[in-house]
Amino acid sequence: MSTANVSDVTVENLELKFEDIVREHYQMAYHTAYGVIGNTEDAEDVAQTIFLRLLHHGTSGEAKRNPRAYLYRAAVNESLNLIRSRKRQILTDAADKFAATPPASESAEEIHQRLYRAVAQISPSAAHILVLRYVHKYSDAEIAKLLGTSRGTIAVSLYRTHARLKKLMRVPSS
Repeated sequence: MSTANVSDVTVENLELKFEDIVREHYQMAYHTAYGVIGNTEDAEDVAQTIFLRLLHHGTSGEAKRNPRAYLYRAAVNESLNLIRSRKRQILTDAADKFAATPPASESAEEIHQRLYRAVAQISPSAAHILVLRYVHKYSDAEIAKLLGTSRGTIAVSLYRTHARLKKLMRVPSS
């Protein structure tokens, strides 16, 4: 009887802890995914997927030490995987910042689709920094603190990522 109680308490405690993690971090995961994908339904799917994986696979050392950082990276990575698999998404209103002068005949939707395809081709670490800067509106200094690096490193990464995205978004000459 005491073994059953210990087992029940353990399962109950794990469920309560998981509920707390979901309650505390779901909105951040959803907003991160939405910022990358630009689609409500897909962002909800991404957020649900990462929490289901966490529930089924348990928490790793990183997830226990810093669940916010772990879930943020999981949301970005899962979103990028979704974009790569579909090759047809929209990022944010920051598309104008990366787009070379588009042809007059190109719609905003087409520009956004090219931006999503370009973002899918950059490294996950560059995408993380990009999302933190343009989706979550963090400063270079705040990003540096979050990622444990220098502000200069973040600034250089953003500069290089901008240049790479501009190159990737160029409309091929006909």
